[in-house]
Amino acid sequence: MKPLAGKVALLTGCGNPRGMGRATALRFAAAGADVVVTDLCRHDEALTFGGLLRIGEDPDALEALAQEARAQGVRALALALDLRDAAQLRAAVARAVADLGGIDILFNNAGTGAGAGPFLEIDDDAWDLSYAINVRGLVRLCREVIPHMRRRGGGAIVNNASIAGLSGRAGYGAYAATKHAVVGITRVLADEFAADGIRVNAVCPGNIDTDMGAAEAGLIAALEGIGVDAAYRRLGAEAALQRMGRPEEVADAVVYLAGPQASFLTGVALPVSGGMRTGV
Repeated sequence: MKPLAGKVALLTGCGNPRGMGRATALRFAAAGADVVVTDLCRHDEALTFGGLLRIGEDPDALEALAQEARAQGVRALALALDLRDAAQLRAAVARAVADLGGIDILFNNAGTGAGAGPFLEIDDDAWDLSYAINVRGLVRLCREVIPHMRRRGGGAIVNNASIAGLSGRAGYGAYAATKHAVVGITRVLADEFAADGIRVNAVCPGNIDTDMGAAEAGLIAALEGIGVDAAYRRLGAEAALQRMGRPEEVADAVVYLAGPQASFLTGVALPVSGGMRTGV
């Protein structure tokens, strides 16, 4: 049985080979959903976090992901999408609706860690970039997709908020602020659109072994003068389960929240963190 057969899922931030977006797209396809996978599909130095972070800039890699999804018997589109570009965002949603018939599920996964770092060293540009992608892009996409969900009698939105959206911790500055905003938006939308049959939840991943996780390990290593392997061990030790999570483990939580087994869940900010010890 494929519980999401006949559904269409739109996902952002799918281009990284070790990313939660890629893992979730494949999990959705395995569950029977048609998928629209998106990412920036071009280089943007401002998003590479000082060269530490790999971003989804390769359109061929995104198309290869769509091909993997199609191999599971579903339809799939690969689209370039810069969340800072309102016209491009509208066009991507219109293309998804025109080609696949509608949108039932939205996974707002794309984000940037550019706003992390010592508070006094985070400049206005980093604050603005963090807000533009982590908050405003998510809001715009929800604003475009929700009317289509209404016309289909409901839907499910899952936002990637991070464990940093549930507590405050030194060194996470603009990143934590924007992820707190994502949790707040999730709860507002859950309340406002419940009558339309639209459920809105968030996942709050802890330390996950993704490209962004690798960037975080690199940042810790640079700030504290330790090796990258030692930084990885420290990140794993922050969880009660004593390891970093895998992208597929976050993907499983997203598919659950978007699927019929979570039909009575909305407004939830679900930690997927291995019992990570958070900050203040």
